[in-house]
Amino acid sequence: MTNLSDLFPAGAGKQVSFVADGAISAAGEPVLLTAAGKVEPVAFVPGSDLGTPVVFEAASSSEVSATFDSDSNKVVIAYRDVGNSDYGTAVVGTVSGTSISYGTPVVFETTATAKISATFDSNENKVVISFQDAYDSGSGYRGHAIVGTVSGTAISFGTAVIYNAALTYFTSATFDSDSNKVVIGYRDGGASSYGTAIVGTVSGTSISFGTAVVFESASCDWMSATFDSDSNKVVFAYQDNGNSGYGTGIVGTVSGTSISFGTAVVFEAASSTNIRAIFDSDNNKVVVAYADVGNSEYGTGVVGTVSGTAISFGTPVVFETAQADFISATFDSASNTAVISYQDRGNSSYGTLIQGTVSGTAISYDTAVVFEAASSSYIGSTFDSDSNKAVIAYSDGGNSAYGTGVVFSGLVTNLTAADLLGISDAAISDTASGNITVKGGIATKGLTSLTPGTDYYAQGDGTISTVTTSPAVKLGRALSATSIDLEYQS
Repeated sequence: MTNLSDLFPAGAGKQVSFVADGAISAAGEPVLLTAAGKVEPVAFVPGSDLGTPVVFEAASSSEVSATFDSDSNKVVIAYRDVGNSDYGTAVVGTVSGTSISYGTPVVFETTATAKISATFDSNENKVVISFQDAYDSGSGYRGHAIVGTVSGTAISFGTAVIYNAALTYFTSATFDSDSNKVVIGYRDGGASSYGTAIVGTVSGTSISFGTAVVFESASCDWMSATFDSDSNKVVFAYQDNGNSGYGTGIVGTVSGTSISFGTAVVFEAASSTNIRAIFDSDNNKVVVAYADVGNSEYGTGVVGTVSGTAISFGTPVVFETAQADFISATFDSASNTAVISYQDRGNSSYGTLIQGTVSGTAISYDTAVVFEAASSSYIGSTFDSDSNKAVIAYSDGGNSAYGTGVVFSGLVTNLTAADLLGISDAAISDTASGNITVKGGIATKGLTSLTPGTDYYAQGDGTISTVTTSPAVKLGRALSATSIDLEYQS
């Protein structure tokens, strides 16, 4: 049997009993015919679905960072526009399916800008960008932060505020949703390059800061901050140059406008670079991705568990047996995976991503996917929780280093036109039997609020609507508010 017509000629019966392969939760759900002659619900399942890269800046771009504005349901990409005097610039992206479109880029700093890190303050519904201003009043390289407001496809900014009036490197910003504070970690060149953190409070379009606190009395590089929303703690991962460059983590607790720290813990007893830390909200674990210099700079990940003011780590696991540069990571809460993006030096420096799944204190990986078949650098990523898609932004070396973004889904739909069978008459437990109204019949169970005379489509997530954008397959036409004529299609 290659087509549904082999099983159900046009005009054949309406309700047919099938065994369910996977639970069908209610009446009125579109179902698929499996190769075994059973029915399964339409749903998104683990997999990988990559969109087409889209340019957001038609000029050389670097220092890319991305965050998701959950109030406007937009992605914000901040970057250094090399084609415009290295100015700090931001652009708003809108995800639709596996595509992304952009508004007009907006300059937030009219001097050369570097070390950019963006986060979203969900209390004030503002984007906060931390950056280093390379030519600030002649002194240079001071740490700044600025507040952005998204409106539609545009973003506007307040006035930049200096939080460190000295050489500032490796800035990383995160939002503590328990205290409703922004926390920025950085290497403070005015204090022996010590690892330092500062707490920021957003009010309107401005941000103010408390007193900076040293968390590592040694030079620190490759700073990365994340917020553990289970323990309500900030976690910093970094390269501790006072301890042979070992990969190290530490837990911070915000109180008012200050932050205090527990004891630093090594997660990799070798020099570690390109460090990125994220929080897995499904398993309540921190995931740190990095290049293990002690192991040929292989891309490596490790799982951290926060308990009080302490953090412990599992055994590091390699995700790329080649040098990994420009590592970025985000947590995909739809597929419950860590999406790690990086430049694969073992494969022509192609832009590559891999999904990691946490189990206990371990992490395992799926197969790596190339998202850009050209040298890709300055990678930033974020997860759009409205569309349930990850967005990876980067400098495309195959296209004059233009700023580019691509959409990735860690889930794919099992919906196909060939397998769409009909609509369930009732809930059916896994392995149980139940009736399905098949194509050519009229479905009347579990359907509400339909518009008579309107065409309806099965969606990739198992819902029914008038949306025709892929993934969507036509079911039929509504005869009333509670019935659909399932037009037969082979």
